[in-house]
Order: sequence, then C-alpha cells, then structure tokens
Amino acid sequence: MKRLLLVLPIAALLVACAQSPAAPDQDTVSDLGFAPQSSENVVVPVDIVTFVSCADQGQGELVFLSGNLHILFQLNISASGNVSFKDHFQPQGVRGSGQTTGDTYHGTGVTQDKNHFGQVGQAISFIDNFRIIGQGSGNNFTLHENFHVTVNANGTLTTFVDNISADCK
Repeated sequence: MKRLLLVLPIAALLVACAQSPAAPDQDTVSDLGFAPQSSENVVVPVDIVTFVSCADQGQGELVFLSGNLHILFQLNISASGNVSFKDHFQPQGVRGSGQTTGDTYHGTGVTQDKNHFGQVGQAISFIDNFRIIGQGSGNNFTLHENFHVTVNANGTLTTFVDNISADCK
C-alpha cells in the first residue's frame, strides 16, 4: 500500500504538469480538461551508494555509482473512468567504483510499476531487477522483487504477492 500512496501523487502531478499531452481523440473526457492518454520521457542524473556484500573477496564494500536514469511515465484514462498508470525506470551509463578495492562497477536493470484503478477494483504490479556488475567473477550483486496486489470493487484484498531476493554471483 506504500507504493500506492507514492504512485497516486506522481500520477496527479504528471497529469497536472504534462508539458505536451497527446492530441485529443474520440475517447477524450471533456470534463478532465486534458487528453486521456499521455506519456512523458525524462532523464534524471542519479548518484547511488550501495553495499555490495560479495565484493572484495566476500568482505563487501560500498560502491558509489553515477549516471542517468531514463524514466517513462504513461497515463491512460478511459471514457468510463478507468485509470491506468505505468512507469518504467532504466539506468543509462551508470557506473562507479568500489571504495575499498577501486574496482569498476556498472549499474543495470529495469524497474516497472503498473497501476490500474476503476469500477471493478484496483491492481498494482511492481517488478524490480537491479544489478551491480563488478570486475571479474564473484562480485555481481542482483536484487529482484516481484510485487502484486489486487483489490476488488468491494475493497476486499484478493491477491497479495511480494517476492524479493538478493544474490551475489
């Protein structure tokens, strides 16, 4: 539910601040004052500090990474009032070094949220694949999470899945 509380303000901000909404079409809901489909691509510089437990021959080390994060936001609102919001995050050129060994690391992966709200209920899905790839073998850190919640129109929780794993290879 924390993700839901984070996603709703982002969706509202995206709708309110869209710089160039899609051209209106037959599905336009005139009372909204904007097109029911919009997307926004942004690139955000990031600085990330993470601990790679398998680095430095299993001793672990802090890794400072910098680069860009490409983010795609998509919002769709149907004429019947169903809302779909999706965001997609992907590191681009994220690299850095270990503070103990000086080894070079690359940040890769994809994170994606999908949120649906409407007359039949709501569904939230989140998938995160975050990888810190180091030099040589044995110091690659992988974080994976698969999260899904479904609530029916009566407000009853019908599905809850949260699988998370972290691994070093």
